[in-house]
Amino acid sequence: MRIAVMSDVHGFDLALARVLADQEAAGPFDEVIAAGDLVEAGPAPARALALLERAGVTLVLGNTDRDVVAATVAGRSGPQIAYVLDQIGASGVDRLARLPFSRRVSPPGGAPGVDDLLVVHANPHDLDRKLLPDMSDRELRETLGAVSAAAIAYGHHHAASIRDLKPPLLVDVSAVGNPKDHDLRSRYGILTWDEAARRWKAEIRYVDYPVEETAAEIRASGLPNPERTLQKLLAARY
Repeated sequence: MRIAVMSDVHGFDLALARVLADQEAAGPFDEVIAAGDLVEAGPAPARALALLERAGVTLVLGNTDRDVVAATVAGRSGPQIAYVLDQIGASGVDRLARLPFSRRVSPPGGAPGVDDLLVVHANPHDLDRKLLPDMSDRELRETLGAVSAAAIAYGHHHAASIRDLKPPLLVDVSAVGNPKDHDLRSRYGILTWDEAARRWKAEIRYVDYPVEETAAEIRASGLPNPERTLQKLLAARY
């Protein structure tokens, strides 16, 4: 069993298109999952969502997806979310509102629950607390809390990493749209179930970013403060 997991598309459709093409070349996969933060920040939220839907990607809720939906309930939003709402419309908001918190994959020959791959946006309990690469094992376990899974794939921090707590195997697969670890390449994770060894293996796959095309798209969009968005993208750091 092979599962591709990506995260943090953030409305950057051109980067997403390249990642989807790379997945097509690297496949086949039993499932492709996007772990949230799908539309807010980049120039093309509606196109990004359409690409994911067209490719049959399993979608999981992220914190910015939650915030977009919450803005419609509150009846007010800042300019960034207002741009997203204008682009994706009521049908897009409804799609985000129906996203599940997590996706659990039970591998063949594995013990249900115990050997599962769990895909979440940030951590198994909420959409905001990060699993950071410089956390100690103790700090990671405190954030993970009580959770049954052999592997956990997630995003949110925008810096890919693999860490084995024996178990679980922790795999930060992000980000597709706007990486933050000084490496402006999109990335995603491939998790492979080794049935003989009864364990998950993980790798991070990197994809060249369409920088010039994305810069032109940002400037031609109606995105609020496009130059600031472009600067943040090119910096590839917090």
